[in-house]
Amino acid sequence: MMTAENKQTNKQWRLKERPTGKPSRDTWDYTETEVPSISDGEILIRINYISIDPAMRGWLNDAKSYIEPVQVGDVMRAGTVGEVIESKHDKFKVGDFVCGHNGVQSYAVSDGKGLYQVDPNLAPLPYYLGVLGMPGMTGYFGLLKTGEPKAGETVVVSGAAGAVGGLVGQIAKIKGCRVVGIAGGPEKCQFLIDELGFDAAVDYKNENVKKALKQACPDGVDVYFDNVGGEILDDVLTQINVHARIVICGAISQYNNTTAVKGPANYLSLLVNRARMEGIVVFDNIKEYPVAMKDIAGWIQAGDITVKDHIVKGIETFPETLMMLFKGENFGKLILQVKE
Repeated sequence: MMTAENKQTNKQWRLKERPTGKPSRDTWDYTETEVPSISDGEILIRINYISIDPAMRGWLNDAKSYIEPVQVGDVMRAGTVGEVIESKHDKFKVGDFVCGHNGVQSYAVSDGKGLYQVDPNLAPLPYYLGVLGMPGMTGYFGLLKTGEPKAGETVVVSGAAGAVGGLVGQIAKIKGCRVVGIAGGPEKCQFLIDELGFDAAVDYKNENVKKALKQACPDGVDVYFDNVGGEILDDVLTQINVHARIVICGAISQYNNTTAVKGPANYLSLLVNRARMEGIVVFDNIKEYPVAMKDIAGWIQAGDITVKDHIVKGIETFPETLMMLFKGENFGKLILQVKE
C-alpha cells in the first residue's frame, strides 16, 4: 500500500483538442497529479506498458464509429497492462497483473469492468498487448473467420511488418498458404522473408507496387488483408482472383487526411471476380478470445510464430511515439514502457 512518503505522481495525457490531419504534441495536455485513492469495489493499477495502435487516431474523431470517441478533457484511451498495487475488490488482489483499456497514464483506478488477469510467468507482459492482445485477436479472427484462407491459396498482407500484419502472414503460412507481405523499406521486407517466413515481400517505398505484386503473385491474389487502404488497396484489387476475399482491417494511409478519404477506384474488380470485401472489428469476437489466445500461444511455443515488439521507454514520449505508426517507423508491435 502506498504511504504519504512513497506516493508517486500520476502522469497523464489528456485530449486537449480534436486534430485536423496529423495529431501533434499540442493535441494533448500532459499533466502530473497525485495518484488517486480508491473506494470499496475498486483497485489501483500501476501501469507497466501502454499499447500504441493505429486505431487510436480514429478514436480522436467526433464521428460515428464502432466505439465512442475519446472526449476532450479525458485521458487518452489505450490498451494497458499493469500490476494491482491496492485493492478493495473481491476479485483482484495486490500483485495481480491485469489488462484493459486504462489509458495513457501511469496509474489507473478501476472497478474491474473490462479487466482480465494475465500471467507474466506464461508470457512477457508486452505480449498481452500485442500477439496475445487486441492486435493478435484482430489478425487471428480477421484472417481465419473473414478471410477464410485455404491451403495453396495466395494471401497478401499490407502493413506486414506491423503487429497485426506480421501475425496474419505467419498464421497464413501455418495454414499452408503462399504469403506475400507489403512493407516499407528493404530491412522490413527482408525481415518478413528471413524471420517471419513470408514467401515474398513488396517494398512500397522503393518499388512499383502493382508490378511487384504481379511478379510476387503469379497465380493472383485469393485473400488480401488490408491495413493501409488508399492506392495499395487499389493496386491489389487489380490482381484478385474469382471469389477472392478482401479483409478491411484498417486504412492507416488515410487516417490523417485533411481531405476526403480515398476510396477504392478499382472496386468493380469485386463485381467481375464475384469477390467479397468485408470489414473486421475485433470486439465482435470477444467471446472467442480464449480460443485464439490458446492457439497463438501454442504456435509461439512450437516455434511457428516469431514475435517482434518495438518498445519505447517513457510515457512523456507518447505523442511522438504515436506518430511513429504513421511514419512507418515502428518495427513490430509498438508499445510504450511506463515503469522502468
